Parts: sequence; C-alpha cells; structure tokens
Amino acid sequence: MGNPCEPGTGLPRPRVTQDRTQRTAVHALTPQGARLARGLAQDLHADLYLPRKLAAPGERAFDSLPELIADIFHEYGGHVFVAACGIVVRCVAKLLRGKSQDPAVVVLDQMGRHAVSLLSGHLGGANDLARRAAAFTGGAAVITTGTDSAGLPSLDMLARDSGLAIENLEAVKTVNAGLLAGLVVQVFDPESRLMIPAGHCERFEWVAAPHHLEPGRPAVAVTWRAPPLPAGCLALRPRVVVAGVGCRKGVPGEEITQAVRQACAAKGVAPASLAALASIEAKRGEPGLWEAARMLGTELVFFPADRLGAVKAPNPSAQALKHMGVKSVCEASAMLATGSDRLLLAKTKTKTVTVALALSL
Repeated sequence: MGNPCEPGTGLPRPRVTQDRTQRTAVHALTPQGARLARGLAQDLHADLYLPRKLAAPGERAFDSLPELIADIFHEYGGHVFVAACGIVVRCVAKLLRGKSQDPAVVVLDQMGRHAVSLLSGHLGGANDLARRAAAFTGGAAVITTGTDSAGLPSLDMLARDSGLAIENLEAVKTVNAGLLAGLVVQVFDPESRLMIPAGHCERFEWVAAPHHLEPGRPAVAVTWRAPPLPAGCLALRPRVVVAGVGCRKGVPGEEITQAVRQACAAKGVAPASLAALASIEAKRGEPGLWEAARMLGTELVFFPADRLGAVKAPNPSAQALKHMGVKSVCEASAMLATGSDRLLLAKTKTKTVTVALALSL
C-alpha cells in the first residue's frame, strides 16, 4: 500500500466514462444579457439560445425559456444563464433527477459581476464552469459548496480527478461532513489511486487492509475488489476490469447482466469496477449486449474474428469455432481488451451466456 502524498507511488489511471454530455448551453433574456451571452458562448465553445426578438439570423431562438429548458435540459452537461436566479430555479426545479445525473447550472447577472454555481457544483462541474465564466467577465465566481468554502478537498471531486467511479454516492456527504468537522479520514487504497492535493495529506490516514477501517469514523476504500466495508464507507472503484461476453442470438440484456454480475461475485469484483463488456464483431447487432452495457454502466467494445483468433485463450471451444469462426469469444475478448495474457476469471457458462473477466495491465 502506498501513500499518494509521497513521490513515486502514483499509478497510471484509466479515465472514467461519464454519462453526462460535455456540451454547454448559454442562455440570456435581455439585450444587455444577450451581448454578454454571445461573447461567453464563444469563449466556452457553447451553444447560444436567445429570445426570438433578440436572436440574430442563424442564432438559436426560443419563445419560452421554461419550455426550451424542459426540452433540452438533460441534453447538455452544463447550462449558463444570464438571468435572475429565481427565474432559473423555477425553470429547472421540476427537471431535477439527482446530483449524479443533473447538468451543471451557473447563473450570471447581466453585468457579469457574479457567476453563481447553482446546481451540480462538484460532479456536474458547475463550480469549475462558474470560475470559467467569471474569468471571462472579470467578475467573481460564487461557490457555496461546504468543502470549497472551507478550502477543503471534496471526495466526489477527488474521485473524478482520480478517474474513480463512485459506488455509493450517499457516502460522499458522510465523508465530506467528516472533513468539515475536522476529522481525519481513513483511506484504504492499496494501489495508490486516490490523488490527494498537496497540503491536505494530514487530513487523511492510510490503512493497510479494509478490516482496519474503524466503524463510526469517515472512511474511503479505493479498490476494484468488493470486501466487506463498514457502514458509511465511501467505495471508489477504478475501472480496470473487462468482462468478455459470448451469448446466443436474442438473449435479453437482463440475462447477460445477471451472468456478468454472477461472474463478478465469483471473484469478489465490484461491478462498478467494470470498464467495458467485450465481444466479437459478429455480435454487434445483439440488442441484449447493448442493453447489458447500459444496465452495468460500461462501454461496449467489439473485436474482429481475426484478432480474437490470434489470442491464445486457455479454454478454446469447438462450438465457438463452429459458429463464430474462432476458438474463443469471451476469454479472448477480455484478454484483448485489457492487454493481459492472464484471466481474472476463466470462462463461466450459463445456458445462454459465457463470461470471462480480465484485469487491465
């Protein structure tokens, strides 16, 4: 186990695939606000929306801001409004789904003096978006999230910046509250994946094993494994496991998902650590694979038969060779996707699905 505050202990980290789009929209309501919004949209490489009476030819025009936002709110990763906060709150209130899904919302006054991070400050990136907007206008970013106000690192931001998936989002509040209360956060991080900013290391205490995490104290576990953890412990998962999948034609996504989850359970792998499902190119048209990837929150990758045929999988199959033209689908695709010559879990079978697991190098 390493301490990431010490030099030389960091490991390469995979990027976490985010469900949120990276597109940003800028909105304004008044002539002065429209002038500010045009420049800001250009600076942010954002889409601009203006009232029809203010929109120039070629610009996106709207007749009703509430109706517009109802249509496009979740199509964007961030929204910047040059408008009153009250108007914006009334527009978005009925559209909110939760902090893990809502886009960033930033509100500016039409003079550009204040850029208020209104919604999804951390995970959605509204705090960063407010700072960018303020830098353009020469105003001040108004950040009200507790850890930022106290000059402390927030665990959801640390997870994002470290390329880690948050398994139990509700625990972020518990750990952040511990930091705000002046408590030291326990960290189990055997591969030194959580990046702690310089100057804050004294707020964290590293432990050598998950059973060393003391109940009742704020705690973080950073691991692709799924050991028992104390209540309230924040589980952060590196996306480092790939499930190679073979399936019969027409298998529902739920069956594939269940088979993958059973494979993970057999090796003590946290499903949130799955980076991708992998299969043969001939299965690209299987709706069940796409549905399983959606249900598991992973990417879906396919490999052509010639590349899979070049992999020396440990359990070749005559059936796979007969029907797919290769000796292995699930094992070979898992190994190929991770660049590994070893499997975490060899081929397992249900009546309709085969699954193998491999760990990224």
